[in-house]
Amino acid sequence: MSLTVQIMIAMGAGLILGIILNMIGNDFINTQIVGGFFGMIGRMFVNALQMLVVPLVFFSLITGVAGIGDIRVLGRVGGKSFGLYMLTTATAIAVAIVIASIVAPGNGFVMDGIDTSGVTGSAAPSVWDTFANIVPKNPVAAFASGEMLQIIFYTIVLGIAALMLGDRSKSFVEASEYMNELMMKIVEIVMAFAPIGVFCLITKTFTEQGIGLFLPVLAYVLVLVGALLLHLFGTLMLYLKLFSGLSPVTFMRKIRSAQIFAFSTASSNATIPVTLRAVTEKMGVRNSVASFTVPFGATINMDGTAIMQGVATVFLANVYGVDLGLGGCLTVIGMAVLASIGTAGVPGVGMVMLTMVLGQVGLPIEGVAIILGVDRLMDMIRTAVNITGDAVVTTIVAKSEGKIDMAVYDDPMAGLVDDDLRIDPAAEERLASSVHAE
Repeated sequence: MSLTVQIMIAMGAGLILGIILNMIGNDFINTQIVGGFFGMIGRMFVNALQMLVVPLVFFSLITGVAGIGDIRVLGRVGGKSFGLYMLTTATAIAVAIVIASIVAPGNGFVMDGIDTSGVTGSAAPSVWDTFANIVPKNPVAAFASGEMLQIIFYTIVLGIAALMLGDRSKSFVEASEYMNELMMKIVEIVMAFAPIGVFCLITKTFTEQGIGLFLPVLAYVLVLVGALLLHLFGTLMLYLKLFSGLSPVTFMRKIRSAQIFAFSTASSNATIPVTLRAVTEKMGVRNSVASFTVPFGATINMDGTAIMQGVATVFLANVYGVDLGLGGCLTVIGMAVLASIGTAGVPGVGMVMLTMVLGQVGLPIEGVAIILGVDRLMDMIRTAVNITGDAVVTTIVAKSEGKIDMAVYDDPMAGLVDDDLRIDPAAEERLASSVHAE
């Protein structure tokens, strides 16, 4: 049984168990077993994934820049990636607003029993501050805090400097290549425990959330899920076929494992190691492209979050009886695209971005409390959409640059042989012997 199938079974079992435990409502089980033990295992699994992100991005990007070997090509890859990410995000929120405007969720909504106090808004960043903050004033602090855009910027500058030094950088690049392989091996170790981690995360989420939270905002949930699925299977696959000519069916089959991880963790950043593995080993994208586009996309590409903002803004406008008009809709699109550039891919960030959008269009930020209860589950779905967009853009850029192995992309078994963690006793013995000899 492949690892992907194991994870899907674990996810289904966790969903069923979580709903059952929520219906039982036993305090000891909910607090000690689910919130305590399951919560501990789930956090350990997510922490293990996040542990890999910064070193993996750093060493992978160093080898990627060295592999490209041409600063002009690197600039072309960056320009294509940025343009496509902005295009998919703007398209996503535009589609969401159109669908929400047609269905009009929130009309006749009753506010009784909903506490809208205690919700604080966030100030919208200026476009100048957003781009200025890409350059780190302290690279060590950027690495320590996981500021992904700053890490990417610093690593690219470091890689370009290594290229300019020529042969003198050979040892540094070789060491980076080894460290990149080492990080990917740690990814395999962590993924071997994925079914357990996913089971605990899903069980905890559905035990805490249940089904009852959906009923008051059912119209919002249905429109949001519908818009997310339309973008996932419609818009993104259309862009993939249009810009690359590749098979969307093959793509969806090979990105499935990364989508499951994204759904479980609700974090684009935590899913970076899995997304990188999927696009390089299963789709044949060269590391020289994927090492840049995947972490870059996890930071600035927020298709799913943008869709949530569009649907939520229209929903709350209907709740409060406010007519957004064309100007308001355009403001929402612009704010969502701008906010996505400087916002980290971590759980719950969508609510922070939403308060910025609501403030710009004159809607009460307290309205966030109406949809806050269901946001965790919606966050899981939209994160899966986010990382799918990252993989689509990565594949398109790689195809346009001739940096994709079509034999791997078309091979249904590519990347699957490494789904099981294997230990080579002979290799261990040789390494131990060499150490003892010294």
